[in-house]
Amino acid sequence: MADIRPFLCIRPREDEAAEIAALPYDVYNREEAKKAVEGHDKSFLRIDRAETQFDDSVDTYAPEVYKKAHDMLWDMVAECDFVKEEKPCYYIYELTMDGRVQTGITACASIDDYQNQVIKKHENTRADKEQDRINHVNICDAQTGPIFLAYRSNDVINAVVEKVKKTAPLYDFVAEDGIGHRVYRIAEAEDIAAIEEAFAKIKEIYIADGHHRAASAVKVGLMRRAEHPDYDGTEEFNYFLSVLFPDDQLMIMDYNRVVKDLNGMTEEEFLGKMNDLFEVGTPQKEAVHPTEKGSFSMYLGDNWYACRMKEADLSSDPVDGLDVSILQNVLLHQVLGIEDPKTDKRIDFVGGIRGLEELERRVHSDCKVAFAMYPTSIGELFAVADAGRLMPPKSTWFEPKLRSGLFIHALS
Repeated sequence: MADIRPFLCIRPREDEAAEIAALPYDVYNREEAKKAVEGHDKSFLRIDRAETQFDDSVDTYAPEVYKKAHDMLWDMVAECDFVKEEKPCYYIYELTMDGRVQTGITACASIDDYQNQVIKKHENTRADKEQDRINHVNICDAQTGPIFLAYRSNDVINAVVEKVKKTAPLYDFVAEDGIGHRVYRIAEAEDIAAIEEAFAKIKEIYIADGHHRAASAVKVGLMRRAEHPDYDGTEEFNYFLSVLFPDDQLMIMDYNRVVKDLNGMTEEEFLGKMNDLFEVGTPQKEAVHPTEKGSFSMYLGDNWYACRMKEADLSSDPVDGLDVSILQNVLLHQVLGIEDPKTDKRIDFVGGIRGLEELERRVHSDCKVAFAMYPTSIGELFAVADAGRLMPPKSTWFEPKLRSGLFIHALS
């Protein structure tokens, strides 16, 4: 059963929340991060990516970078840019994108639940990426970016959320990218108890986004346990910052593929292979969106093609039956020679937030063919995680992204 508890939050002053809140650290490269913080002296990205405060001769992962992150964070707390709550609370975090609203509970999740598979993952993590966030969390002595978790919708939790959303929000702003953010505090004892008890009856929670942050937070907690062998399990380092969303409110966008060459084939030869393997429609100049599972679209030359996978290639297996798996196994590997999409430099991935225009641009710049996928569903994600399996790389793209800096969980 899930141990999802309220926590003593450190959060921005109401009048500075919009200025402090920042997109997650991992949506930027170093150059983009430096540009993003220019003229934004309170942006939390300065702390999440503290290398932006150094010239490029300083390594991104140098000890002084993490020390700088620590100092900037706690200086802002000392200067009252952030306030410390007086008692543990939950928070409602509502995001609005293009008129569509999703509402989650900000809380702390147990590292034991992660260890015991109550909190389930669907992706592998890379040791180098983990180490960066381990250093950041450990040296800052705080978790600053929440992990995006999902659970099957619960009537009790929904009722508390609807009740509290009738009160005045702590924050209510629209970010530069047009995403609306509202935060409410859940402070009444009966509401806190209802949420805690409801989560205690939930058997499975899933990492939607933030696998590296989750793994790093857990490893910091285990390090702290080793340093404090007399721990009793209630210490803050036993928990990690999360926002938990009901499954029926989440949107997964397509995660598309572009390939840099046709493995020695001409466009005509490749199109012939496509016709052998899939049902391929007539060429069109207008962009074609896939309309259902088992369909995808291809951009080759100057034309779009609506494509459908053949019945013989479909599978009830939770991983092999994913559209991204079928495309990889039937076409990308067998025809284009891409054995491992995690490491092959000939393939790249484009999040659906960029639109099909980005696929056209890539084909006309540095690639030869693009594939627009039908989005993986949250049900498919749950099925893979429940089976203890892993999704192929770049299977899901969640929008909108949670902001960093709105909630901070101190570890001591």
